[in-house]
Amino acid sequence: MDLSTPTSTPAIRTVWPADLQLGEGPLWHAESQRFFFVDIHGKALHSWTPATDARQSWALPERICWLIPRKDGDGFMAGLQSGFVRLWLEPSLRIEPMGTPHPGEPLVRLNDAKADCHGRIWAGSMRNDEPGLRQGRLARLAPSGDISVVESGIYIANGPAIAHDGSWMLHTDSFLDTVYRYDLSPQGLLSGKTVWNTFGGEQGTPDGMTLDRDGNVWIAFWGGACIRQFTPSGALLRTIALPAPQITSVAFGGPDLDLLLVTSARVGLDDATLERYPLAGSIFVLEPGAQGVLPCTFG
Repeated sequence: MDLSTPTSTPAIRTVWPADLQLGEGPLWHAESQRFFFVDIHGKALHSWTPATDARQSWALPERICWLIPRKDGDGFMAGLQSGFVRLWLEPSLRIEPMGTPHPGEPLVRLNDAKADCHGRIWAGSMRNDEPGLRQGRLARLAPSGDISVVESGIYIANGPAIAHDGSWMLHTDSFLDTVYRYDLSPQGLLSGKTVWNTFGGEQGTPDGMTLDRDGNVWIAFWGGACIRQFTPSGALLRTIALPAPQITSVAFGGPDLDLLLVTSARVGLDDATLERYPLAGSIFVLEPGAQGVLPCTFG
């Protein structure tokens, strides 16, 4: 697609130093007024409080890929290398395994996930060290704890972004530079898969994404050094350049849900690229002139 729309330049703040190998999974947690994000390869979960600049970190025993609040407020759901877990952070870290969509495949890991308005989690996976193998899946975790694989044969499952009313979902195979759209039924059934947009080359690879209050789609571009905003139908609205090449995901948050937290990675970058982009692997925050909605919860 043509991505020649002029680049906009809101003020961008770096709120976390350039030490994340693979920053991902941004989440606004309204109850604690904190942003959470992960370093997948660093096996760590971090939090940042905009009001006070307070920071906290938790070391995990394995790769952690995302965090989703529970509807009952009792801890979180998280995606680890080994599968779905229930996770408590306070007063101390506690983990309760709940199952995996890839049993007996220790080299396949969860990668990205979102909850829908019915309390289900939609999570993708990928082969951790060989993304060129089509071993990823798209799985659904029901509030009952049942795990269903709804699609197989994915290279690098990324995204998902789910309509606020739960009627459709976008999901990405980053290896194919393609974002797909599905119709989503109230019962949690996917149908009508179509290509929503394709990218690649200098545009970068579509990675994590979110929706704003108006239903517009914000996508992070790995290798594109930017995020882009699209209409629900896929028309480009604007591009926002960032001082890191590997932009991984985005999430709205803050008291008014008008802050956009952006994660990035430094894994795989050579010395020349790191010299050009010393902020690679940082966390950024900006005010894009749009508002998000509170993330859906599990349960």
